[in-house]
Amino acid sequence: MTPVNPMDLGFLLLERRNQPMHVGGLILARPPADAGPDYAQTLLRDMLAYQQPEAPFNQRLHRRAGVWCWTRDEEFDLDSHVYHLSLPEPGRIRELLALVSKLHSALLDRSKPLWEAYVIEGVQDGRIALYIKVHHALVDGVAAMKLMQRVTSTDPAATVVAPWAVPPRIRDAATPERSTTALTALADAASQFRRHAGSAKTVATEVLRSIRARKTDPDYVSVFQAPRSLFNQRISGSRRFAAQSYAMARIRDAADRHQATINDIVLAMCGSALRRYLLDLGELPDKPLVAMVPVSMRRDDSEGGNQVAMILANLATHLDDPLERLDTTVRSVNQSKQRFSRLSQGEILAYMTTVMAAHGANMALGINPGWQAFNVIISNVPGPPEPLYWNGAAVEGVYPVSIPIDGAALNITLNSYADSLEFGLIGCRRTLPHMQRLLGYLDDGLSTLGA
Repeated sequence: MTPVNPMDLGFLLLERRNQPMHVGGLILARPPADAGPDYAQTLLRDMLAYQQPEAPFNQRLHRRAGVWCWTRDEEFDLDSHVYHLSLPEPGRIRELLALVSKLHSALLDRSKPLWEAYVIEGVQDGRIALYIKVHHALVDGVAAMKLMQRVTSTDPAATVVAPWAVPPRIRDAATPERSTTALTALADAASQFRRHAGSAKTVATEVLRSIRARKTDPDYVSVFQAPRSLFNQRISGSRRFAAQSYAMARIRDAADRHQATINDIVLAMCGSALRRYLLDLGELPDKPLVAMVPVSMRRDDSEGGNQVAMILANLATHLDDPLERLDTTVRSVNQSKQRFSRLSQGEILAYMTTVMAAHGANMALGINPGWQAFNVIISNVPGPPEPLYWNGAAVEGVYPVSIPIDGAALNITLNSYADSLEFGLIGCRRTLPHMQRLLGYLDDGLSTLGA
């Protein structure tokens, strides 16, 4: 039995019916030319042969002496986690995304390991799909991407195992390597406190520097400057998912043209798309939108738990000129990068915990619904650089499905795959009308940068 670490516990505490806290992924694949009509059934049968999952897929929550822990599920039933579905004809991508929207809206059952997988056939042109959702307390985006790469292959002839059957590379927070009691959990917490106490002075100095920067540095983005917007409402439990691929060559061309990074161009695309979307609805605030951008702190090959910090980026949506928007966004991101360069990994996490503590409490308790530290979440996860195969099926797309939250009704997550950037947009269906229009606006935003 292993205690849930503080960051992962936060995702459990934030979960409500209208705010499921699981992340997901959609893999779209084309079976080999010689595949028979029962290809999907055969694939599923082979996957179901792996009846005993590896960590973290064999872990369920257990509360002991007031401490939430991960424990091995001794009554694990694979049939309650893996499902076979088929789209009605003609099986357009529109119907596939609508199905994923519905599946992603449902909470995971906490009496079981917190994950589900769906093999979906009947997609147009004979394609198949795999949708997986896993609670954010078990994996972060980078860990999920690494896991996906281990259940696919660059070799079309290779046979790979089911996602839940992949052994963990190294022990992680969800792997019960030792028996844990309330006393050992408290001892672990005390040990973590001692490790971070030595950096308290450095973190305090950086916090004070940030307070001064709020008044003197126009590039500093504080937790108090995000304007009230359409995105900053309480959300329902209903979701709308939209996905699209954009050629990496175009994005690299824009980055080279403007001496920017890939992530800078992504943020500029998002800023342009959100500005256009809100203008169409007559909802554009006078002040610029602020994006919360997760930054991976993972330094190993582990595939469980969460190791992320975050920065706040100015999307400059108040500016009409796309190059001015890009420049403003780049300066705000570089300001945060300079700050993090002065801190160790542990100090960055401690700094973010300190700066975002009030916002986190507000999110959990709803003390001041009118205050939001950011308007939208934008996350860029590195993915595989080469084309992949899933038991002989050519993977055509890998789309992330993430989490909108109360006060941030839209989440834009993307990952690289081969020669593309794959965008997955997930939002509250009730709050965001015509959300799918953002896909076209993202492409327009890239075009305004000359790509």
